[in-house]
Formats: sequence, structure tokens, C-alpha cells
Amino acid sequence: MCDAHAAIVLEWADGEIGRTDLLPTPCSLCGSRLGVRHPAGWSCAVCEWRAGDVLDGELPPPRVDVVYYIRFEDRIKIGTTANPRQRLARLWHHDVLAFEQGDRIVERRRHEQFAADRLGRSEWFSPSRELGEHVAALAAGVDDPWLRHARWVSEAIARRG
Repeated sequence: MCDAHAAIVLEWADGEIGRTDLLPTPCSLCGSRLGVRHPAGWSCAVCEWRAGDVLDGELPPPRVDVVYYIRFEDRIKIGTTANPRQRLARLWHHDVLAFEQGDRIVERRRHEQFAADRLGRSEWFSPSRELGEHVAALAAGVDDPWLRHARWVSEAIARRG
């Protein structure tokens, strides 16, 4: 393909698909700097929120249930909440290891999955190879679990419109 035709194809692709680039300002919803430039404007590449759209402050935040994995001393707690900041502020812990999207059903499955490591009838577990591998898989590629949670919330807001 000659340079002239390649330029035409690139221009067409930019119009149809958009071009990934840095947003002029961070996304107001999730804070990402990665965006997609379309002929009609910018959108966030992470949560797809249109740049410049204003959040409706009168709408309640969407409910995003998460299963959390926290460590305190030599124990790991598997719990669930729709408000992890509030819930984890009330729990003694050293580290937030990972978040997993899910509600009480997913939490119950994890308790059953790691029942051999469970400490009594609590939600606390002894570290094991299996539990460690599960947490590592959830945390893979994520430097900060809170950023993943923020992305899930922003995606829920974007789906709501």
C-alpha cells in the first residue's frame, strides 16, 4: 500500500474507531489519563466516560459489591461489602490484598473453596498455597486494589448513563 492510501486508511480508522492518546485532563470519573479521541470528542479508554460530561450529583452512587481479601498479622479475611472504604476502616488490617467483584454468593463460594484453611467459624483464614495463588491471580497487574474498585464504580456509573 502506498503512503497516500495508508494515510487515507488511518484517517478513516481514526474517524470510525478513534485514536488512543493521553486525555487533555484526567477522567473526571475514574482519574485515568488514557483516552480515545473521536471526531465528536474524547472518551476515557478505561471507563468510556465522555470527557466533559458532568456527573449528576443528585444520583446516588451505584452499588458495586466486592469480595475483599485483607491481611492482619498471619491471617487473611475474606469478606464482602458494597462500601469497602467504610467497612475496612472498621477492621484491623495491615494490607488490602485484593478485591473481587461479587456479592455474598461469591463470598460464600470462597469460604467453601478455602474451608480447609478457615479459622473456626470466622471469616479469617490461615495463609495457604491455594489461597495465596487465588489472591495473586486477583491482584495480577493491579498495583493498587483501590484503583480497580474505582474503575468498577466508574464503569457502573457509565452503564447507568
